[in-house]
Amino acid sequence: MSKPLFTAMFAAFLLAGCGKPAATPPAAQPDSQAGAPAPAAADELQSRAAALFRPLPAEMTSEQRPITEAKVSLGRMLYFDTRLSKNQELSCNSCHDLTRYGVDSEPTSPGHKAQRGGRNSPTTYNAALHIAQFWDGRAADVEEQAKGPVLNPIEMAMPDASAVVKVLKSIPGYAPAFAAAFPGEADPITYDNAAAAIGAFERRLLTPSPFDRFLAGDAAALTAEQRTGLATFMDVGCTTCHNGVGIGGGMYQKLGLVKPFETADTGREEVTGSPADKFMFKVPSLRNITETAPYFHDGKVVTLDQAIRLMGEHQLGRSLTDAQVGEIRSFLGSLKGEIPAQYVAMPELPPSGPDTPKADKG
Repeated sequence: MSKPLFTAMFAAFLLAGCGKPAATPPAAQPDSQAGAPAPAAADELQSRAAALFRPLPAEMTSEQRPITEAKVSLGRMLYFDTRLSKNQELSCNSCHDLTRYGVDSEPTSPGHKAQRGGRNSPTTYNAALHIAQFWDGRAADVEEQAKGPVLNPIEMAMPDASAVVKVLKSIPGYAPAFAAAFPGEADPITYDNAAAAIGAFERRLLTPSPFDRFLAGDAAALTAEQRTGLATFMDVGCTTCHNGVGIGGGMYQKLGLVKPFETADTGREEVTGSPADKFMFKVPSLRNITETAPYFHDGKVVTLDQAIRLMGEHQLGRSLTDAQVGEIRSFLGSLKGEIPAQYVAMPELPPSGPDTPKADKG
């Protein structure tokens, strides 16, 4: 979505923004045909990886943000409902298309009246695992993040929270859904509750991948080329920033840590006001990175190979060889997970009521 939109990139990292990158080489043959490494070598690689990464959990739970089926059901509807935008043409799914790995393939996303901000829309898949939300980390979690785009004047452009509540209360079918999701509340249809429901839905947007199976002990889950790429990924230093369950998303890093990176965006300095945070961004997760081009906070890097080279140069101070770039790309392919098709299917939305406000194109 826009510059205040969700939230470049960093030490050995590549960004997840939107769409499909340049074609990657064909997948390697299974081990039975390509030849697996000796068991000791495979065990050593798994041990190294296990010290740096963790498999995806079953769901992204939070003690402060408990998940219930009623919340998830309501949040799914709200995620897809365009009536939460001023022109009634945009929803969360417009910029974070769940059938396209949670992105829209755009460098920056079109919002109200086709306006565009300055930052790329990152994927909502696995996002609840991150240290914070948006590129600059200005939202603590997915529930807080859900409030931003709806009221952003160049995104969904609703004038204020009360206008959103007015729309929700005018749609008869939402009353029982909110009552079920937030039992015991005298007036459950609130802006905070709407965001909490969207967050609950997003906390199950997980994409388990072959790499998760590898971390769980299945050495054959990765091809020989992917295992080589994993070793290269660790050896050159990418794991300085891209580690943990998200293979990124767990820290902030300066863009241009070793060599200055050309960008007018000052990153977290806009949030904290501290000069020390200039050019600091949340390190992006590399999960599904092969499916979420273009890359970096501004979406200006089109191909994954280019992103790998730039991160090597600017974050690690390395000029990666063609072989290293190809090996790392092969490993990143193992981070492509499975989209939960049934979970993210478009729900039936409750029909508008006689008092539901009409679209405002102005």
